Amino acid sequence: MPSYTDQLGNTLVLTAKPQRIISLVPSQTELLYDLGLDKEVIGITKFCVHPEQWFRNKTRIGGTKNIDIEKIRRLQPDLVIANKEENLREQVAALTGIAPVWTSDIAKLDDAIGMIRQLGTITGTATKAMEIGRQLQADFAAIGLRAANRRAVRTAYLIWKDPWMSAGGDTFISDMLQRAGFRNVFADRTRYPEITIDDIRQRGAELVLLSSEPYPFKQSHLKEMTVALPGVEIRLADGEMFSWYGSRLLHFKKYLEE
Repeated sequence: MPSYTDQLGNTLVLTAKPQRIISLVPSQTELLYDLGLDKEVIGITKFCVHPEQWFRNKTRIGGTKNIDIEKIRRLQPDLVIANKEENLREQVAALTGIAPVWTSDIAKLDDAIGMIRQLGTITGTATKAMEIGRQLQADFAAIGLRAANRRAVRTAYLIWKDPWMSAGGDTFISDMLQRAGFRNVFADRTRYPEITIDDIRQRGAELVLLSSEPYPFKQSHLKEMTVALPGVEIRLADGEMFSWYGSRLLHFKKYLEE
């Protein structure tokens, strides 16, 4: 029987190609769709909004951090896909008594490409997964060349309000910022630190990006921040582009160009 090691170092054994998959991670749900696993995926979270037809028609098993474990048990999956950051460790551990669980841990682009390829191997879609991986490597090589020819803009990327919270230097978001030619002014902080407007000012931010998720920043917040930080450019950012580490990354190059 084939065995696989996930990105946390856990080994799982599968007796056959998975036929009943549950995804607890929105960005990886979209990846499974792009890998052509429509029939195999039987359950997703309420935050798995892409693709829309899955969001409307697939069985929902709760949120990423409040999973309905008994509902998952009734669905009888033969593979559950989770993520270290997005799902709660205790809930993921409980699921291992129901089905093999493959957990990702994504901090950089290479981790994302590795995850895509590994899930392709596990689900029998390795050819498509390799194709996606090669395209991402080509796209980000081009993005890197463009960024190398420009001065890195000192940037604060905000994910929350009341309290203000930013992306720290050990996050996937920070890696995307750096690759796109931005310099994260909170790169010396970890995870998602609480910050203040004064912190942004003192760090010499030239640009503030207000993410569309998890906090839904809108035009009104942009105006508020513009008043609070005169002389600093404020923009709304598509949070999916900077934080979704599945096949959504295929759209990142075009997003930057636009």
